[in-house]
Amino acid sequence: MPIPDDVTGHEIDKDVQQELQSLPKGLAEDVAKNLVMVANLLDEDPEQAYAYSRVALRLASRVAAVREAAGFAAYATQKYSEALAEFRAARRMTGSVELWPVMADCERGLGRPEKALDMAGGPEVAKLDKAGQVEMRLVAAGARRDMGQIDAAIVTLQSPELASNSVQPWTARLRYAYADALLAAGREDEAREWFAKAIESDKDGSTDASDRLAELDGVEFVDALDEDGEDGADALPESSDSDVAVVERDVDDEGDEGDADGGGDGKV
Repeated sequence: MPIPDDVTGHEIDKDVQQELQSLPKGLAEDVAKNLVMVANLLDEDPEQAYAYSRVALRLASRVAAVREAAGFAAYATQKYSEALAEFRAARRMTGSVELWPVMADCERGLGRPEKALDMAGGPEVAKLDKAGQVEMRLVAAGARRDMGQIDAAIVTLQSPELASNSVQPWTARLRYAYADALLAAGREDEAREWFAKAIESDKDGSTDASDRLAELDGVEFVDALDEDGEDGADALPESSDSDVAVVERDVDDEGDEGDADGGGDGKV
């Protein structure tokens, strides 16, 4: 597969570079470049990332970092059985437990939430760092919801990390998951409170908490122009005490065209 000229392979982590030193130099460079492509494309084009991961896997299947990258690429494309196999292989090679939460989430993806809960109670969880333990809690709560146990999911998410005022990389996602579970349980006022708290801690827009809160507050975002290019004012819903239509217009210098943006973007 084609690799841009500006991709050198040196962009990968030093730990991965060290792993690749077991390979002949030319092969190591090829594998490194493919791993860079996986990392670069994983969020914006998971299918392409998956394709590059298969190339890396074909070249160096005995390198743990390659198996891990292949696992994440398969996971991003919802190939959960394949992802789980790759994560297990990486874990056998390294002995590390850091992939334990995502392995459990693969079990959820395969329709086995009970297995995910078993893993959440395993001794491996105690060996995870704080971020890993929070991730495991999120997976366990998701498994509870898969099984229709909403109240149990809420209890699972209640933790010192949730109650803390300190903002960590996982804070927004944890608060969001808690708000979503509260809403599913019909506890709307509490859900509104926690969606607001998620927004406060979501500095990089990793969740759609602002959109969810707007929905709860009865705010509807609509386009200023309909598909035919006509002014969308006629299409606005009638306003009431509980439903408010909000239209944001951007007018060009000529003043003859409009555009609307319904807000920010909103992914276990």
